[in-house]
Amino acid sequence: MYSLKQINEAVRSDPAAFALECDALFEKKVEDAARRIADHRGESHIILLSGPSGSGKTTTALKIEEKLREMGIETHTVSMDNYFKTFDPDTAPRTREGAVDYESPFFLDIDLLNQHFAMLDRGELIHVPKYEFARQMRSDIFARPMRLGKDDMVIFEGIHALNDIIVGRHPRAFKLYIAARSDILDEDGTLVFDKSWIRLCRRIVRDFKFRGSAADFTLKLWGNVRRGERLYISPYKENADLMFDSSMALSAGALKPFVIPLLEEIPQGKYQVVSDILRGLEKIEPLDEKYIPAKSLSREFIGGSPYDNH
Repeated sequence: MYSLKQINEAVRSDPAAFALECDALFEKKVEDAARRIADHRGESHIILLSGPSGSGKTTTALKIEEKLREMGIETHTVSMDNYFKTFDPDTAPRTREGAVDYESPFFLDIDLLNQHFAMLDRGELIHVPKYEFARQMRSDIFARPMRLGKDDMVIFEGIHALNDIIVGRHPRAFKLYIAARSDILDEDGTLVFDKSWIRLCRRIVRDFKFRGSAADFTLKLWGNVRRGERLYISPYKENADLMFDSSMALSAGALKPFVIPLLEEIPQGKYQVVSDILRGLEKIEPLDEKYIPAKSLSREFIGGSPYDNH
């Protein structure tokens, strides 16, 4: 949990120092996770990293990769999104209502994933596919070869990485669950900003920055995303060897200047969560982007991250 009073006082008094302190605390979590993983490498070459949307899985995976390389362990990161099956409306998983269930783990080619995990652990060559989201199809033309050396490791990150249909076949892999797990509270313990709102704001800003999508687009999908989390992600978090809190005390303040203009375009009363978020952000001091370190997790969502090209 974070204290609203402490956050606001820190932003008002020395925003640069506050941002650096938040980033240092996050880097310490990354380093601790990397050390745990390094100690486990005799068990498996595979690291499975899961978490709900907006948790910062991509940046965290790449940061862990960097730390492991600093320890002398060559490490690769693979997005499990590349293992989505080419979309086929006749075979796509569906909800009870008959709509395509885009959150289902059965959009993944589980057989190919399991085959590749086993091959990598044996030191064999695989070809990591590339999924083209614009065409909703997997391409083998842009597949990249990968073979792990004796002490190399690979991080597979994706929302379904800890699902039993994957973990059950690879119980020795190191399993990491990442999510924003801390609320912002007032002095009397009243909730000011819910942890799930951090993830939603991250998605809204990222969808706009990188896809040009209006907030309404993200909000329309959010209910289904949350449903998918309850069905397909949260039930499997206990499979994790380590749970990692990706919230940061600066998160809401850093997002505030970006997300408020996007939320204000939404007709008043259309989404209750928008009213709740705006009410919470009124109490939180904004943090100017210039104070946010270049390699901060927040950069995954507001832009300017050196990891953007991954």
